Amino acid sequence: SPPPLYHRSPALFVFSLSGFSATANYKITIFSLTCLCYCLIVCVNMSLILTIILDQNLHEPMYAFICNLCINVLYGTAGFYPKFVYDLLSDIQIISYEGCLLQIFVIYTYATIDFSVLAVMAYDRYVAICQPLHYHSVMSVRRTAVLIVLSWLVPFCCEVIVITMTSTLKLCDSHIDKLYCENWSIVKLACSTTPANNIVGLIIIVFYCVHVLFIVCSYVRLVKSALKSREGRRKFIQTCVPHLLCLLNVTAALLFDVMYSRYGSASVPQSLRNFMAIQFLMMPSLLNPIIYGLILTKIRYRMVTLCMKAGQRFKLRLKA
Repeated sequence: SPPPLYHRSPALFVFSLSGFSATANYKITIFSLTCLCYCLIVCVNMSLILTIILDQNLHEPMYAFICNLCINVLYGTAGFYPKFVYDLLSDIQIISYEGCLLQIFVIYTYATIDFSVLAVMAYDRYVAICQPLHYHSVMSVRRTAVLIVLSWLVPFCCEVIVITMTSTLKLCDSHIDKLYCENWSIVKLACSTTPANNIVGLIIIVFYCVHVLFIVCSYVRLVKSALKSREGRRKFIQTCVPHLLCLLNVTAALLFDVMYSRYGSASVPQSLRNFMAIQFLMMPSLLNPIIYGLILTKIRYRMVTLCMKAGQRFKLRLKA
């Protein structure tokens, strides 16, 4: 039976993160690669954000949504990387109960906001290609602002419900077999069965699966419309292909993490489990801005122009 300590208020104890046991012999290497990866994530996303903000020609709904994706990446990765780097340099890897709930909130709102923004972008592209004459009246500044607010507000509300339910559980262990706090890991530590938590979790998963279904249905109609004209095909390739790549990237990464968290086998090596656990925090956050920056002509041209101007100014300062 579990020690009596765990039956006291959860706020009185800390969680241990046992996923770091597989990193003991490679701490310096992993630390260096993590710092490099995080710096790249911050740089590429900040570059895209500044490019969109500074260029008046990019003040359109589609680019506003891309900017939101990048802001969300900075928000989400801030909930993982600083703590992860700190734990790599520490002898013990622990996190407080409150800190654990906060990390869960940040990481999983980041993931669900991604889906919300991608769904809004699918609607934007549908209107732009299937109803081009009505685009500016439909996607007005006000409606764009409302959609952006909702894409953040709804995930926040969903996660508040999840965190509130998780915080009421009585826990019989404090051992989390991951590199970071994850809601299902805490639910599995409960002293009793948790049907309500499971049902709410499944409802939220289904809710965001509907987002994916909505995006797929939108793109089926987009493809039908785009095939009718050369201009439609050009618009689809230039603006929709990056969106589809990002959707596949995020969906595959998050689905992999959710399925493995719930049904994964403990016989899998810890190092492989660690990679499976963090790949949805690494891959989309690094690849999405690169995909948009390389494929979208306006963004690519503006970023190259800004880099050239910055280089010229740097040379002038050196000569002075």
